Order: sequence, then structure tokens, then C-alpha cells
Amino acid sequence: MADSGKQPPRRRVPGPARPDRPANRRTPGPGARPARRPTPPRPAAPQALRLGSPRPRLRMVGLALTLVLIAFTVRLLQVQAVDASTYAAKAERNRYVGYTLAAERGGITDRNGVALAASVDAYDITADPTMFTRKALKTADGPEQAAALLAPILGQDQAVLTKKLRAKGQYVLLSRRQTPQVWKQIKDLKSTLATQTETDPGSPNVLAGVFSVASSKRVYPNGDLAAGILGWVNYDGKGGGGIESQLEEELAGEDGKIRYAQSGGRQVPTAGSTETPAVPGSDVELTIDRDIQWAAQNAISDQVRESEADRGYVIVQDTRTGEILAMANSPGFDPNDLSEADASTLHNWSLEDAYEPGSTAKVMSMAAVLEEGVAAPDTHVVVPNRLHRGDRLFRDDIDHPTWYLTLNGVLAKSSNIGTILATGQLGKTQRESNKVLYSYLRKFGLGSHTGLGFPGETKGILAPPDQWSTSQQYTIPFGQGVSINAVQAASVYSTIANGGVRIEPTLVRGTQGADGRFTPAPKPEKSRVVSAKTAKTLARMLESVVDDREGTGTKARIPGYRVAGKTGTANRVDPATGKYRGYTSSFAGFAPADQPRITVYCAIQNATEGSYFGGQICGPVYKKVMEFALKTLQVPPTGAPAAKLPVTFTP
Repeated sequence: MADSGKQPPRRRVPGPARPDRPANRRTPGPGARPARRPTPPRPAAPQALRLGSPRPRLRMVGLALTLVLIAFTVRLLQVQAVDASTYAAKAERNRYVGYTLAAERGGITDRNGVALAASVDAYDITADPTMFTRKALKTADGPEQAAALLAPILGQDQAVLTKKLRAKGQYVLLSRRQTPQVWKQIKDLKSTLATQTETDPGSPNVLAGVFSVASSKRVYPNGDLAAGILGWVNYDGKGGGGIESQLEEELAGEDGKIRYAQSGGRQVPTAGSTETPAVPGSDVELTIDRDIQWAAQNAISDQVRESEADRGYVIVQDTRTGEILAMANSPGFDPNDLSEADASTLHNWSLEDAYEPGSTAKVMSMAAVLEEGVAAPDTHVVVPNRLHRGDRLFRDDIDHPTWYLTLNGVLAKSSNIGTILATGQLGKTQRESNKVLYSYLRKFGLGSHTGLGFPGETKGILAPPDQWSTSQQYTIPFGQGVSINAVQAASVYSTIANGGVRIEPTLVRGTQGADGRFTPAPKPEKSRVVSAKTAKTLARMLESVVDDREGTGTKARIPGYRVAGKTGTANRVDPATGKYRGYTSSFAGFAPADQPRITVYCAIQNATEGSYFGGQICGPVYKKVMEFALKTLQVPPTGAPAAKLPVTFTP
């Protein structure tokens, strides 16, 4: 075959195909650029979410922040500007604590300076409730534990103490006026618990928040002596009766105050403090003589017990000054421990008890008769066994034939009938006689307060003469139908002893302030009741009651002394029923009869054992007390013989 000049096409022999090279991939020739490596396939991208506009959210957040800032700003303005003073005051109260500094109560002494009531060191036991919380003590029952420890020491109920320790605030009073011994017990217990806490931190000192404030406590060194006069001081430290109550303002003084910063129950020394010192109360000096008071109280107590009587009282008075030297009541009480006292004894019955005096009141009737000049000591009075007057038939305490007595004999034998007959001569009619007698009773002090100003004092009962019943106009002359107290009765006899001049009784001589200056009590008022002549005549007549064998008061005789006195036995009104039941027995008098110095009056209510006659049971009491008083005051006998006045006459 002829050559046509063209190269025949080269046949390619296919080789085995490579798995990693595609069949259609061209192989680069020499000098060619290497082929670009194929890009691996990308995974499919997730579809994107379209977000809302952020502006509303930003506005809300901005608004919220603005409101918060406004709230803080308003609160800040309120605290620092509007209510700044209020919050500052609250902070001060929380930081500062204050206590009252109790003033020392003034003492009470007798006329010789012997203490009858005094104040001694004591402590008020306090606590800070914030120191008893769970947070402070790391225990939930801190108040209960503390109360269990304190209750037997303070003598208080455990539940009450627990309640106080759980109170709000930083101060609570647990107990007032505890003795130094009690506070020492608590301090020792606190120290023991503190030591345990140091060795065992898990054991809390539950008494760490208990503190004390110096105070004082009232004591009565002589126990029940003169308790009716002195009274007592109550739990709050105020007078609860007697002189303690009457002169509360003078005795109490003025409390002080202290205020200081504290932290954790302790004072912060560097924060400063303010203090107003307490002003002590004034001391009060009474007219009482402790020794004479003791003799009077023993004598009346013994007789009340022996007679099984409801009660009794004795008054001793200086006839020249009106000062009360003794005022004894039985039964009495111990003001140191009122828990053992009967409520009925917490009185001064010498001034609070109104009763019908009986025949001791006849001295006033005789004073009116003598002063008006209608009779004399030797005037004859025929006394029948019975006397009909008004709507009643009157008798004497004993049946007797017709007595032929002098006016002196009527008083010596204590004749009711003779007294009615004598006072009936005071006016042209019985009505006029009543008015005259009433005027004298008033001048002697009946129906009026004594002037002592004692709390609870009764002025007795004396109705105007136009209100006297038919029987009263005849019974009042011998002491029935009219009521008095024991001091009034004693004052009547002191008036006779003082020459007819009545001096208001006094019980307080004066006060001595914290500056040591003594201020005497105001002088008592004086008034003339009867003339000196009448008073002297009455004194001689009263001697016949004691000295004459016909008299009813012979048991009151005192060897070596001239004694003037009068017995009394009156029907007694029972306070419970308002009806007559039992008797009031009494004896009144003074000595020496011719130069009087001392008056003694004794009364016993409702004697139920033995005699109930005044001369029999009160006469001996009078004698004991009068003898002791005369010796104590060193009053010598006058030495002059007694004047014997006739008691009877021969018809």
C-alpha cells in the first residue's frame, strides 16, 4: 500500500483503570501545571434564624433599672433627710441604755435617835434579753436554762422568769431589792458557767446576760415593834401604810438616772455617759420612845392573849406637849415579812377603830357639869336602882339599893344613872342640856380628826344634838351612842391633866434632810376646853376612882404615886353584824395626879375569857405601862398626900 505521507493514528491500549483516579481525568503532560486538588464536599449549612429587634428589651431593662434607682433614691432621701431624726433616735436607743438610780430612802427613828426603820444595801437583778437569743447563746432554750437556775435563788416562778428573758428590748427587771448574798450567789454561778464555757465552747454561759443595779432594801430592826405606826414598804419601794405612806414624799427622796453606750451588754467607756445623781430621802424622827413602846406592846399583847380578845391598844402621851410616846396594837405584824401577816393586822387600830368608849367618857360629862357650875364634887345625888327616861329603863352595871352619892361618888362608882341625873341639869330642858353637852364633846375633840394626819384615821361618830334619838340623849353622857378612837380618848385625859388646855396629839418631831439640817414639825394647835380650876377638881375626883376603896379602878394603883384614872365597860357593836355583841373594856388616866406628866389609855375589844370589866383587865395593863414610863422618864413621886373627896353622904 502506497505511502500517502500521513501518519497512521496511534492506537491506545487501555490499561487497567485506577480506582482513585477518574477515568475521564486527563493526565498532565510533562511541564504542565499540576492539577488543583479537588475540594472535599462541604456539609450543608443549617438554615439561620432571624432575631427580633433588641431595642424593646433594652428599653425594659433600662426602665427596671431606673425604677430601682428611683426607689433607692427615695429611700435614701427618707432616711437621710425626711426621717433622719427619727432613725437617729432609734439608733441612739439601741446603742444607749439607761437605768434609774434609786434614791436611798430616809430612815425612821424614835425620839432618841434609835432606828425603827432603815435602808440597807441591796441589788435589783436585771437582764438583757438580746443576750439570751438562739443567735447569742447558740441554743434555743437559753431562757429556760437561765430561769431554772435563777428561780430558786430569787424565789420566783420559773415560767415567769422565762417570759421576762424572752421579752423584747435590752433591759428587763427580774427582781427588786435582793440582798448582797443573793447577788453573790448569782455572780458565783455566772463565774462557774464562764469557766465551763472557756474549757468547752459548746457549753454556753446562760447567765452572761444577767446583771445587777445597786439599790436599797427596807428593814425594821425591831421586828413587829411599832409596826402599826411605821407601816411597810411595798414591792415597788413605796410606803404601803403608816408613816411610810403618810410621809412618802419626804422619805422617798428623788431618783436619779444614768445613761451610757453599750455593746454586748457591756458599757463602752470611751462613748461617754450622762448621770443625774439620786437625792436621798429625809430621815424622820418620831415622838415615840422605843422602850416605852416596847413595854406598852408587851403589856397589851399579853392581856389580849390571856383574855382571848379580838384586839387591844395602848396609848402613852406626854400631857405637857401632846407628843405620843407609845401607840401599841395587838395583834401586830412584822413588816420585814408581810407574807406571814394576817390582813386584819395590817392596820393601826388605835386610830382606825371607831368604838363606843363607855364610862371613860363620863369625865367629859363631869367637866361640863363642873364648868357650867350646876354641881360641885360634894353635890348630893340620889341614885335609884332603876331610872325611867324616854323609852328606856336605865340601870347601872350592878343591881344596888338606892345609893346616896356625891357627884364625886357618881364618878368613882361609875354610875350611869347618877351621870344622867347630873347632866340633865345642864339646861332648863333636856334639849338644852343636849346642846351644852355636845359643845363640850366637840371641844374635847370628838367628831374630829386628831390632827395626826395618819392614813386611815377615823374621826369617830358624833351626831349633832338635834339628831340624837330619844335614848341617845341619855346614853351619850355615859359613853354609849357616840364613837371615838383610842388617841381621841387619850387626848381627853391629857386635856384634863394639862390644866384644861387641849394640845393636838403629835407623832412626828421633825425631819432631817440630806444636808443634815433638822426641820421641826409644825407646832400643834392648842385650845382651852375647861378652866384650870375645873381641870384640877376633875383630877382630884379621878383619884377617888383609883384610891378610894369604893372606886372601880383600884387595880391601877401605883405605890408611891398619886394616880388619876377612870374605868370603862361598854357594849360593843360587832362590825360584822352591826349589832351589840361583847364589850369594850378600857382604862384611862394620868400620873402623878397633882403634877401630871404622862397619860396612859388602854382598850381591849371583845374579851371572851375571864373578866371583861375595864378595871379588871385594863387596870393592870395601865399600871404596868405607867410604872415603866414613869421610871423611864425619871418622874419622881410628888410626895404630897392625896386629897380625899367624899364618895357618899348620909341622907
